[in-house]
Amino acid sequence: MEKDADIVIVGGGLNGPALGVALARAGLRVIVVDARPAQARAEAGFDGRAYALAVASKRLLEVIGVWPRLGGCVQPILQIKASDGVAGQGPAPFFLTFDHAEMEEGPMGFMAEDRLLYAAFLGAMADSGVTLISGETVVSQSVAGAGVEVVLGSGRVVRGSVLVGCDGRASGVAARAGIGRTGWGYGQTALVTAIAHERDHQGIAQQFFMPSGPLAILPLVGGHHSSIVWSETDAQAAAIQALGDEEYLEALRPRFGDFLGEITLAGDRFTYPLSLTLANSFVAPRVALVGDAAHGVHPIAGQGLNLGLRDVGALAEVLIEASRRGEDIGAADVLERYQRWRRFDSTAMALGMDGVNRLFSNDNPVLRLGRDLGMGLVNALPGLRRGFMRQAAGLSGEVPRLLRGMEV
Repeated sequence: MEKDADIVIVGGGLNGPALGVALARAGLRVIVVDARPAQARAEAGFDGRAYALAVASKRLLEVIGVWPRLGGCVQPILQIKASDGVAGQGPAPFFLTFDHAEMEEGPMGFMAEDRLLYAAFLGAMADSGVTLISGETVVSQSVAGAGVEVVLGSGRVVRGSVLVGCDGRASGVAARAGIGRTGWGYGQTALVTAIAHERDHQGIAQQFFMPSGPLAILPLVGGHHSSIVWSETDAQAAAIQALGDEEYLEALRPRFGDFLGEITLAGDRFTYPLSLTLANSFVAPRVALVGDAAHGVHPIAGQGLNLGLRDVGALAEVLIEASRRGEDIGAADVLERYQRWRRFDSTAMALGMDGVNRLFSNDNPVLRLGRDLGMGLVNALPGLRRGFMRQAAGLSGEVPRLLRGMEV
């Protein structure tokens, strides 16, 4: 089979471009297929959608040349405060505070807008030689001998040695490869928007655990804007989303509180159903899954993109090293190295977040007392607290070279 690329990546969100740039910088030929028109997405206006990037994720973006393109458009997270509570009653007396001063690596993370991240990736893909095919969908894929063939909606055929699915929770790549999924819904929907507020957020991320689901308030650049991810039961979220802007704010205020002064809407309003979904395998013949295609998790700790970038670092390292050794990069034993590296870690993280959500998304008085005391205990033990911080920063476990700030 005559090949157009070494690796064909389906999905142009953020994980796909990150993997593409990492591989292309090492001399591999890469094609990224994105169903969305690239330029329109890169030139979109402010809508409040943003990601919390862990320290390890920032290191990867630095190494592959994406971070410098963001300039001053990132907000350092200097503190994380977590507390239990009920809307209108304020937080519980026990809470957790994580402070960046307890970490040698500096800020615990960084907030970056989706549109700005994508624009940075678009430039990095162009500079590194990644071929981007945008506005195209995949209609079929097949494995033949030492290659994989992908047919696009336009009829164009793209051939490579490895096909990587970065195409989300409903991954077509996974389905066509015969990879099943295990998971369940939470009966919760996330309401996502941006707010402007009277007082400066001072780089502090807030997480309020309420019976219907958590509310995350995430600081954005400038001090007076934050992104919110507000989880409610499906029925309640649908009712709130149907309200006008002022009524929406009236529903938010008792949950949000007044610690940042008066609040107003500053971005579009989105909703996302919340669920856990895990691919039964991260690999198939000449196929690998990355990010949400492999593991869709609850956003309770803001780890979705960070888990995906750990996949990116691991798969890039496996493929680059195999290529340098002269191995067939799509061989089963090569792809199995990636699965062994990432499947246990990402599954454990997903189930851990599932457990935290179940523990906190209820109003059982016994559980509430136990979790409040637990948070107070962790807050009182610096060693345990720093362990949680390093885990959230992506600095624990078997960390890929790119996420340690090193070239592969």
